[in-house]
Amino acid sequence: MENISFQILVADSSHKEYAETITDEMANSAKARGTGIAKRSPEYIQSKMDEGKAVIALTSDGKWAGFCYIEAWGHGKYVANSGLIVSPEFRKYGLARKIKREIFKLSRKKYPDSKIFGLTTGAAVMKINSELGYIPVSYADLTDDNEFWKGCQSCVNYEILMSKNRQNCLCTAMLFDPNAKKNHIEEIALREDFKKEIKLFDRWVRLKKYVMLKLSKSKDSAKSIFL
Repeated sequence: MENISFQILVADSSHKEYAETITDEMANSAKARGTGIAKRSPEYIQSKMDEGKAVIALTSDGKWAGFCYIEAWGHGKYVANSGLIVSPEFRKYGLARKIKREIFKLSRKKYPDSKIFGLTTGAAVMKINSELGYIPVSYADLTDDNEFWKGCQSCVNYEILMSKNRQNCLCTAMLFDPNAKKNHIEEIALREDFKKEIKLFDRWVRLKKYVMLKLSKSKDSAKSIFL
């Protein structure tokens, strides 16, 4: 593998030229995975750059390599690290982990008392989150801010989410709570078990996806019979 060096920076207005490339790759990646994603416009990504609430990865010659941004919900009580994306050209360099670490540090700096959460279908992201101190939680532990959940409307699995009253979907919810006691035995045990069983957990996520999609298709078929 070629040795490539990356700069991972807090994005600012000088990086706006990459916004359209970033949103295009977000959409292409979601389509390739067959999973949903809350769509974002180039203008929205640019606003995050202006606010200093994003990190961007560039090669030494200025080529875009990756990106992630921060969203705050519930008046800052909750924070999400959203839109993690790495250019296909640079997906074999461990860049996603580096970007996640930097956006996590930026989130802790800007919102030191906020809970940081994420929704993902990817085992690799789950593993990275676990390394940062996230633990798997129920959807009830996430923000109840309607604006956050509105962002799921563009996801292909939105009907599944709503059919479960926003309490379950194909994504797995994970949460970092800065106020949790560091020596809490049950939390530590859960986190360690999650790290050890990441492959088993990935299989469970795949099964969950299969079952929920099958149920969704069954309901659609039943509807069509009565139309």
